[in-house]
Amino acid sequence: MLNVNGKSQYDLDINESLRASACGPVTARVLMDQISPNALPYDVNELYKLLGGTKIGLSKRRFVSNMREVLGTDWTVAECSIDEVIRQIDSGRPVAAKFDKWFSFRWRGSYEFDYHWVPVIGYEKKDHDVELIIHDNGGRNRPSQVRHISYLRDKPVLSFVKIELKS
Repeated sequence: MLNVNGKSQYDLDINESLRASACGPVTARVLMDQISPNALPYDVNELYKLLGGTKIGLSKRRFVSNMREVLGTDWTVAECSIDEVIRQIDSGRPVAAKFDKWFSFRWRGSYEFDYHWVPVIGYEKKDHDVELIIHDNGGRNRPSQVRHISYLRDKPVLSFVKIELKS
């Protein structure tokens, strides 16, 4: 598990009108603070606008394309598989995970989150599953915290985005 400083999307430094849908920009900020602390000069409020955040959240397509634009050509920002998530964590880089029950049309399932972005900061292989260790971005009256979730249970609504400096 990576030693990552988490952040709540309900922290007081985040504009109150953005908090309910700031999980994507918070996840981007937490990842970049771990990967390359000086590479991203924007706070969460600025990232919200730069990444194209909306009241209903931030799409994966916008997260990827707008992070590429924000970071520039020296960086790779791309969707990745669970195998790549494991390689990234083993290399010391957290990965963004998006839970999306609504736009994956999986309305009836029971998942950890309906719609949420979080940093994946570790994993444990267990039997035929991978337990993902995430740093939840908090909630109203709930601080950011480390949680363990089943990859297999949430796989139908889960996707990942890696961010790494090109070699």
